[in-house]
Amino acid sequence: MKAAHLVGIGKLEIRDTSNPAITRETDVLVRIKSVGVCGSDIHYFTTGRIGSQVVQYPFIAGHEAGGIVEQIGAKVSRVIIGQRIAIDPAVSCGHCDQCKAGREHTCRELRFMGAPKQMEGAMREYVVIDEKCCYPIGEKMTFEQAALSEPLAIAIYSVERSMLSAEANVAILGVGPIGVSVFYVLRTTKVGRVFITEKIDERLRFAGHLNPDWSGNPDNVDVVKEIAKRSPLGLDVVYECSGDANIFGQAIDLLKPGGTLIVVGITETDEVSFPIHELRRKEITIVNIRRQVHCTQKAIDLLASRTIDMDQMVTHRFSVDRTQQAFELVSNHRDGVMKAMIMME
Repeated sequence: MKAAHLVGIGKLEIRDTSNPAITRETDVLVRIKSVGVCGSDIHYFTTGRIGSQVVQYPFIAGHEAGGIVEQIGAKVSRVIIGQRIAIDPAVSCGHCDQCKAGREHTCRELRFMGAPKQMEGAMREYVVIDEKCCYPIGEKMTFEQAALSEPLAIAIYSVERSMLSAEANVAILGVGPIGVSVFYVLRTTKVGRVFITEKIDERLRFAGHLNPDWSGNPDNVDVVKEIAKRSPLGLDVVYECSGDANIFGQAIDLLKPGGTLIVVGITETDEVSFPIHELRRKEITIVNIRRQVHCTQKAIDLLASRTIDMDQMVTHRFSVDRTQQAFELVSNHRDGVMKAMIMME
């Protein structure tokens, strides 16, 4: 089979490798059809790491995927051969304290597809994954939509964790794929005013179709001042989706006393700083988002019902042979890219 291997910083090679095999009774062999290029994949491409997760080359990235079931283990009951599925890329153990508490996403033995020293990713023609990670999709749902269910699930979880009150005023800092996914979810709620910021003007324009109450580029305008004009008491919730290590002070400035900061983006630095006295005086709650839990089916249902329509978020498509070009496009934010999709066939 063909697989896109990371072989160094900024370098991918397409290699022919043997197909993975079913080894456990709950294993499912999946023929991958579509894989989204995620920001975390780009971290591995440009820096070779995310925090303590360091790539050992060669390595296969990718975790936003949809495909078709090709083979199943002896005890698989969740899917059948030929079934079209979306993949939840996190494999939890099911027996640790975190799993028993319903926190499978912080499982002590968590293995994540496309994470170094855990599992190789989905940027290949076939993968083997546990049946509990396989979510059937209808005939009308595309494989691209199946792949998009993964970032949408993270957005659903982020909004759920923010405990929004009716008519809460919020900001999304960074409207790349995750920030826009959060925006899509907010549009299904009774949220109040939504303000967005982004340093890439094409992304601001793209997010404009969701009708933000105000949008601005922090490189060109004082976003705290501008948002304060429109919400002088401050905001109830700020979703940090940019991964910018220098943005947290701005987020605290935007929040009202008792407000909540939802940290969704992944920074390239190991440490960030907060204005601790302002944080304390306002009694700000900080909520970190670790991927998602129990939200994949919710994402699929929202997409299947067309309650959320994310199709236009896929702006670029590449064959697996052009994965290098796809990663370069996304890492350099060229050509107005929002989401690049690798088509395995």
